[in-house]
Amino acid sequence: MKLKLPATMGSQYLVLIATIILGAIILGVSSGGNFFGPVSMQTFFQFLAVPILIGLAQMITLAVGQLNLAIGAIGGVAACLAAVMVADWGLNPWLGALVALLVGAVAGIANGILVVVTKINGFIVTLATMTVLLGVQYALVNTRTISSDNWAPVAALGKARWLGLPAIFVIAIIVAVLVGLAFRYTTTGRHLLASGDNEHAATLAGISNDRSLTVAHGASGLIAGFAGFVSFASLPGVNQSVGGDWLLSSFAAPIIGGVSLTGGTVAVFGTVLAAFVVRLVDSARAEFQLAPAWVNLVIGAVILGTVALGRLRESRESAKAGMLRARVANHRVNTAALQPAAAAAPAGPPPSSEPAPSASEEVKQ
Repeated sequence: MKLKLPATMGSQYLVLIATIILGAIILGVSSGGNFFGPVSMQTFFQFLAVPILIGLAQMITLAVGQLNLAIGAIGGVAACLAAVMVADWGLNPWLGALVALLVGAVAGIANGILVVVTKINGFIVTLATMTVLLGVQYALVNTRTISSDNWAPVAALGKARWLGLPAIFVIAIIVAVLVGLAFRYTTTGRHLLASGDNEHAATLAGISNDRSLTVAHGASGLIAGFAGFVSFASLPGVNQSVGGDWLLSSFAAPIIGGVSLTGGTVAVFGTVLAAFVVRLVDSARAEFQLAPAWVNLVIGAVILGTVALGRLRESRESAKAGMLRARVANHRVNTAALQPAAAAAPAGPPPSSEPAPSASEEVKQ
């Protein structure tokens, strides 16, 4: 199955790019140019890594028609467990970073298995696991904040620059490229899209929908764990608040980026662009000293508007397709009605086998 993208994706990309440019100009003017300063740009891209990663994590579950409400809880537990194992248990910092990835993958696979075994919608399953994981996160760190001084080598990566950009931002872009390549060129990626587009058709094609659900949730959990690792590396300390504000952003990036809620589509580039928009909104909140609730209000309104416009577009396309099918059906009926009439029409006299007389013969006669 080929990578399926929305028909209006090109125009949606242009709108997102124009929004990013306009938002950056507004912030640059309002800040007197400070927004484009090296320190501000470094901070902007550094904190852009997590929105990109959690948007990709949510996009993968949306591709199979599922929702993952536990992304923030998975990332929070991954970061907190890594911090506790390094600071309290004396584990090597890089092994602690690996633990964050493993925790994310295991939690995601567990979500997938629960969805497959119980046959309960992923929304309910991940809501339950989110609650459990939040309890685990609190049990790990309680009310304390574990300083990043305990994992100085990993924290150095969080502050490093590659090609003039924060290393963690470059890593997030690499992850996005790998996700896009996986969906476009691998059999597993095509199977995920097929299962999300039409489960019955996928089953007839020999694709295991149960395996697709498990793989999707596992990959989503792995990337959420990676976001936990990024927080572990870049934040000055880790506490129970890590991942607490990821849920809305995780849905905003893929939905605004063009991913359908019904499954069967991905939009990696759109998700990355939408993550830029989400980050710009957060920067505007700091610039204009707005309450954090305004960020949620704006992002929520944009999500609602995007979904509503998507539904309207889908209904129009469905209506057009229905009219086309009706015309084709009417044409076939008319053609079938004309065929018996043509067969019942009287046949003309058979042509004579004798040659026609020449002009000289007619004169003699």
